[in-house]
Amino acid sequence: MVTAAVAVREKAKVSLARILVATDFSTASDRALEYGISLARRYNSQIYLAHVISLDAYPMVAPGLAAVSEAKQRREAEVRMQEIEKSGRMYGLRRELVIAEGSLWPTLEDLVKRHQINLVIVGTHGVGALEKVVIGSNAEAIFRQARIPVLTVGPSANEEAPYEAEFRNILFATDFGPGAELEAALAFSLAQEHRASLTVLNVAPYADDYSEEAVTRKREAVKNQLRELLPTTPETYCSPEYVMVIGEPVEEILRWAKVTHADLIVMGAKSRKGLAGHVPHTKAGRIMRVATCPVLTVKS
Repeated sequence: MVTAAVAVREKAKVSLARILVATDFSTASDRALEYGISLARRYNSQIYLAHVISLDAYPMVAPGLAAVSEAKQRREAEVRMQEIEKSGRMYGLRRELVIAEGSLWPTLEDLVKRHQINLVIVGTHGVGALEKVVIGSNAEAIFRQARIPVLTVGPSANEEAPYEAEFRNILFATDFGPGAELEAALAFSLAQEHRASLTVLNVAPYADDYSEEAVTRKREAVKNQLRELLPTTPETYCSPEYVMVIGEPVEEILRWAKVTHADLIVMGAKSRKGLAGHVPHTKAGRIMRVATCPVLTVKS
């Protein structure tokens, strides 16, 4: 009989046979592609580089003018794809270059389903005073609605991805929300695969009682909860460290990422309705903007 815990572990096992990198040919997308290539080398993955031509931002364009603009965008996209192919960056990797048309998320979702993608990778870049996920202001839907993990490479992430992905220090941040067991199992599986150090972090915004004794009791109780989240296996190649702190969640997650020299942050991404691309105002978006490493989100 398969228990719920075993089912969660099986579902979270790392399988990156097929990776999709979404691109708008910006510098941010280029860095996301480098991380995709790095992971593909590590996991012997097939990589899909996808560009979506969308006129959603111009709903009042006359049909004739829209067709002209769309044709121009396709020609430009084909040229950029050819440049990437000729650069030799993906030499030796199984790859497919895709130019699709339609609304951003439904189009990417269709590609994910059709090619049985295991991981989506996107980049973020600055737009004025804001940071937006690549390919338009509504792209928060990528990590809010994707049923598979999404790796986001933010503007502060390390300039160069390693030749072959190797995570040495993984930070898993959780608030014990829905999906926490799946997120924990994925973080643990990656730590096992890479034999990385794993820090499991919970940030409490406040304490009911700030006395030293009460905080100590709360910290120990939370650490026990954190231990229960992780799968138990006969062989453990990582030695998880369990941390509970009181403070502002985003600030503490970023601080602990620096303390632990994290090269990957794993966290949940809650589903949201009425997405408007305001990524900077969400916890995940604020972390992605500042983190010096990629952020792997799993939809709760």
